Amino acid sequence: MDINEKYLLWKNQSLSDYDLTKELYEISENNEEIKDRFYKDLSFGTGGIRGIMGAGSNRMNVYTVAKATQGLSNYIIKHFDIPSVAIAYDSRIKSDVFAKEASSVFASNNIKVYLYKELMPTPSLSFAIRNLKCCAGIVVTASHNPSEYNGYKVYGKDGCQITADAADSILTEINNVDIFNDVKRMEFSSAIETGMIEFINEDVIDAFLKAVSSQSLNKDIKNKENLKIVYTPLNGSGLRCVTKILTMNGYTNLTVVPSQKDPDGNFPTCPYPNPEIKEALSEGLKICKQNDADLLLATDPDCDRVGIAVKHNNDYKLLSGNEVGVLLFDYICKMRIEHNAMPEDPVCMKTIVTTDMIYPIAKKYGVNVIDVLTGFKFIGEQIGLLESKGQDNRYIWGFEESYGYLSGSYIRDKDGVNASLLICEMTAFYRNKGLSLCDVLNELYKEFGYYKNVLKNFTFPGVSGFEKMQNIMKQFREAPPLDINGKSVISLSDYLNSIKILNNGQKEIITLPSSDVLKFELVDNISVVIRPSGTEPKLKVYISVVSNSKEDSQCLAESFENFFEKLI
Repeated sequence: MDINEKYLLWKNQSLSDYDLTKELYEISENNEEIKDRFYKDLSFGTGGIRGIMGAGSNRMNVYTVAKATQGLSNYIIKHFDIPSVAIAYDSRIKSDVFAKEASSVFASNNIKVYLYKELMPTPSLSFAIRNLKCCAGIVVTASHNPSEYNGYKVYGKDGCQITADAADSILTEINNVDIFNDVKRMEFSSAIETGMIEFINEDVIDAFLKAVSSQSLNKDIKNKENLKIVYTPLNGSGLRCVTKILTMNGYTNLTVVPSQKDPDGNFPTCPYPNPEIKEALSEGLKICKQNDADLLLATDPDCDRVGIAVKHNNDYKLLSGNEVGVLLFDYICKMRIEHNAMPEDPVCMKTIVTTDMIYPIAKKYGVNVIDVLTGFKFIGEQIGLLESKGQDNRYIWGFEESYGYLSGSYIRDKDGVNASLLICEMTAFYRNKGLSLCDVLNELYKEFGYYKNVLKNFTFPGVSGFEKMQNIMKQFREAPPLDINGKSVISLSDYLNSIKILNNGQKEIITLPSSDVLKFELVDNISVVIRPSGTEPKLKVYISVVSNSKEDSQCLAESFENFFEKLI
């Protein structure tokens, strides 16, 4: 079926969503708009589905959601005798509608549904799957994307995002579903009445918060009620759980940013609701200055990530995900040792694009570092492997440079609720010593070296852009440079072909899953990672350098940035 045939098929359907019908008629004379909506189906992968909302097979709408859910249902039925799923959703436009649509499809396939009755953070979904012993779960969200996007992430029975093999099998099932003829549905109200859909009760939420609270390492910190905290959920799903976890642990001097407090999928004051971006925190920084606050916390719309700004020298400094991750790791190690709570053979996990500064700190505290591919699901997978050996207590910390953190094995995903609590605890601890987090970070830099991490994004839109991106990766892989920016290459790790090649010609097997990623280790403890984005037409270059001074480190990082600007 060609593009126009697909368009006419949709246009001639009696669609239940008037907005979709209206959109289809409005684009009837615009071939480019028709093409963009119908030239492909929404892609399904380990992150589930995600896309711009609207009409068409390449858009997020109740029909593409239902088709994906029917395919997922078919997969679940084949693999589980008594199937059940948990569902959560965030504040995005139509997230609640998509959650109900998915619930109705699951229910019509005799799959028991446990649905949160209000928007909840993504980590609470991972928790519910394990708590309720479900076979799978979904959370309707597009994470930190702009307001026109939505999607849903798919989780396995372990509470971790699905593996590549599971995603491939589910995709096969989805591709066999006719979007208008093969999807089973039942009325949401009928499914509630028959018990096929059941709202998740408060006991599960309380258990989640109790599990997060158990991660506190210093419950008796003095003056924590005086720590001035400003929090913004960025109009997302974090309000209830983050404010609750802080107040129940004694952090009561808490102000929520009024303009970003209530759920709003339009994100009116932060069009790009990403806590990595300073503009998203501008409303919170205003309140910080008004209140003379010590700390700003900002969680993304599905509350699995958190960004911060800290008061330092009468101003507010934003800290990167790498910096917060390093600070928390050092704090966790200190507190565990102080309270005699460090397990035997402790483990920290990080993604391969996360700061190398973790290695010398881990060496100091006797912690083993496990590197995984980009994506917190790989950290979750490693926690599961430890649990299968009865060793999950060895896990003390996991993080990624994109503001994702987790300190316990109670879930299998990053947790903005957990991180918010630990950040406040750590800030209060050092505040009592007359130190800001910037002071502590500078002490760590003096001890371990001034690490600087930079992410460069190179955009390649369209089909031709995708091909160019592939050719760049091919060239780096097949004709790897002997030096980069004047620094000799020590080794090349090719994660696609699962091999590490040393500069003396020796080869080592990489045991991580295959992925289109290249990591170059250079002299002077410098590393460069290159990979295509899994969700956007971008080539990502991660640069990690270290020097004896902040200035030298900055200059070195800038020289690498300029090198890749010219090269790519």
